Amino acid sequence: MTEHDVTLFDYWRSSASYRVRIGLNLLGISYAGEPVDLLSGAQRSQENLVRNPQGLVPTLSIDGVELTQSLAILEYLNETRSVGWLPADAVGKARVRALSYAIAMEIHPVCNLRVARHAAALGGTTVEEWMRHFITDGLADFEGMLQRQPEGRFCYGDQVTLTDICLVPQIYNARRWGVNLESLPRTIAVSARLEEIPAFAAAHPDRVRPQS
Repeated sequence: MTEHDVTLFDYWRSSASYRVRIGLNLLGISYAGEPVDLLSGAQRSQENLVRNPQGLVPTLSIDGVELTQSLAILEYLNETRSVGWLPADAVGKARVRALSYAIAMEIHPVCNLRVARHAAALGGTTVEEWMRHFITDGLADFEGMLQRQPEGRFCYGDQVTLTDICLVPQIYNARRWGVNLESLPRTIAVSARLEEIPAFAAAHPDRVRPQS
């Protein structure tokens, strides 16, 4: 598979895009990166809306199809490449999905930059205060969920799962917005292990940021 067989339309700082980059790196899939500049509003351009009607990133062009929504993309990769990002048993699948959704469907949507900016524009808060409040609360809830799982190297056992792919971008965002992480010992220990894996490190925003 050459880099021209797969194209990822993303933004370097997007958490959802970061997840997909990690997934592709874990699979060793080379891809051509096509930046969609969220700051300039390129996500709402007609060109991007054709491939992603929500006007979002990422969009992954692979296997002759275009896919959107990061978790749907990762589950597609998991199913078509037999990766094992979800446990084989139904209970394990449900628990990994619950942990993943706690990040991708609880923390992420309310901490989307356009949501935070709108809240700040209404008054009574700033973008920074909004981000710190909801990321802090969300990660505290996640830590509680994680503490209920058996000890392992990663979020669910000793194998990388969908949850781990969601966690690292969220911790990046937490640090970006100055969230105090001291009360999250297990979350931070897992994240530190994951950040040492080359596929995760290579997907870091600082590694893929377009050069001006």
